[in-house]
Amino acid sequence: MSNTKNERPLYRVTFSRITGKDENGQDVLAKPKEIGAAWARKGDKQGAIIALDIIPTDLVNRNGVLFLVPVASDNNGGSQ
Repeated sequence: MSNTKNERPLYRVTFSRITGKDENGQDVLAKPKEIGAAWARKGDKQGAIIALDIIPTDLVNRNGVLFLVPVASDNNGGSQ
């Protein structure tokens, strides 16, 4: 997939590994790491295409969570 410099992703894709449980039994997550981005589809097609730079091995064991974080328009699609 090729993108021009003017195109920005809709979302940054981040991953947080589950590191344990808190006193209420809720998952405790590690600091999220950016692993890719979601780009708008071309033309009148709905949805997005996710391009991952890293595929976390913890996903296989369901030991983590993916997040889609909206890209702020003031940072040109870059990481914060």
